[in-house]
Parts: sequence; structure tokens; C-alpha cells
Amino acid sequence: MTRIAVIYYSATGNVHALARAVAEGAADEGAEVRLPRVAERREEMLISFKQYWGRHRFELEDQPEAQLEDIEWADGIAFGTPTRFGNVAGQLKVFLDLAGELWQQGKLIDKVATAFTSAQTEHGGYESTILGLNNTLYHWGDRASARLHGAPGLQRGRKPVRHLVHERPPRRGAGREKLLVARAQGARLARLAGVIGAARAAGLLTAKAPAETTSSNRKE
Repeated sequence: MTRIAVIYYSATGNVHALARAVAEGAADEGAEVRLPRVAERREEMLISFKQYWGRHRFELEDQPEAQLEDIEWADGIAFGTPTRFGNVAGQLKVFLDLAGELWQQGKLIDKVATAFTSAQTEHGGYESTILGLNNTLYHWGDRASARLHGAPGLQRGRKPVRHLVHERPPRRGAGREKLLVARAQGARLARLAGVIGAARAAGLLTAKAPAETTSSNRKE
């Protein structure tokens, strides 16, 4: 069974709604899914002053927190984050930085990964946030999956990443269109992770040393 981890940080609940839709899409494809949240790292007093932030934290306090083992376990990974000044939220960035040991051991190579984000404004920096996340995935040696042309709710000619964000106030929640695309994103991640995982298990992705050149086969 293909194993998918949807790892996300959510302050007010919008990214959580998208993450849940991604997880549901992967599960629809028969994948075993984990949906852990990245731990909060802000001061408790500051969180309590933010109405939606504090409420969401209370709603999710019984849900599992993301561990590096979730990354190692998964064949495919979806990372979700709110946009912070056009970049990845610090909470998720710290978690990603802690994966250095797995990277050194070569345990992140050839996993399939994708990313999604949420912004409250039209030009909140969601594209640069996705690109920032993808830079990490490239360095890990992952196979990034982002193209969603033809997904339900995605208009022809529109940028797929544009539909992986939420720009309304937190109290209104993620829109139905964006949840449909997030679900399609999870389904596609599961399908690609299944193919890559099977190829890896069959040894088809293992690098082979080049044959040594001898005097008999060297071209003069």
C-alpha cells in the first residue's frame, strides 16, 4: 500500500482544511495516510490574543504532531503552510531543517512530494512560498509533483498554484473550489508515489556505476 504523509502547519484553520482535503484525495486512491500537524512554536500568550489562532489550536490539540519518522515512513509527502511575507511559516521551516540527518543518510531521495499554501490577499506571496518549499524538496532529491491541469475546479489557462491557496478571512473557511483541487492534488500524489515506490522496490531507481573503459572498447 502506498504511504502518504500530509504534514502541515496551520494557524487559523485554512491550511488544515486544505490538508484534510489532500489527505482525503490520497485515501480515495487506496493510500495509507498520515495527517500530522507541525507543533506550534509561538508564545502561549500571543496565541491566546489571536481569536482564530487560539480557537484552532484548541480544536487540534488531540491530533498527532509531525515527527521526522513520518517523512521517512512515507512514499509521498504533501507539505502545507500559510504564507508568511512570501515565504514558508517558521514553524514548518524549523521542522524541515531538522530533517538534515535523514538527508545525510539518503533517506529522502526519490520520494514524491508536493506543496500547498494559504494567503489572505490576492498578492500575498503564495507562488514564492510554493517555490521556496520546492527548493527544499529539490535539495532532498525528491520528485516534486505540482501540475494539476484538468483537475476538477481548475479553469483552463489558470495557474494550478493559484487554486491551492485560500484568500478569504479565516472565519469563512476554505472555498469549495479550492478543496476540490486540493483533493485532486492528494489523489495525484498517491498515484505518482505508488508508481515511483514500485520502481524503487524493483531496484529500477538504483544508480549504477559506469562501466570502466578498457583498451579493447576505447574508441581511438
